[in-house]
Amino acid sequence: MPGIDFAERHQWFLGHMQALHAAGSVTVCALDGLEKVVGFVTVDPATTYLDQLAVAPALKGAGVGHHLLNEAARISPNGIIVDVNEDNQSARAFYKREGFVKIGEGVNRRSGLKTLRLCRAGSS
Repeated sequence: MPGIDFAERHQWFLGHMQALHAAGSVTVCALDGLEKVVGFVTVDPATTYLDQLAVAPALKGAGVGHHLLNEAARISPNGIIVDVNEDNQSARAFYKREGFVKIGEGVNRRSGLKTLRLCRAGSS
């Protein structure tokens, strides 16, 4: 989302990730051939909630997100739930291609933006 100031959110993000891991979430990173992180996914297998999925801009559309999502599904075999900003058309299209369906609507508490709750059934 171009309107997000990631530099301003840096400290919040670090604390958020620490809290997610303390509560049981798992993060998996995708590495390129030089051991550089090119994406990551964070999912809580107990709640099936996918909180973070990010791919380096230069690699969008190259399959990194698909592989990370498959890893999230392995970690969370009972399914995956994710909230996505309603205006984030590329994320919505990605999750639709990956088999997610809309199960609800909401508002992001931090940004105030409208969100959609999506779900993909598990393999177990």
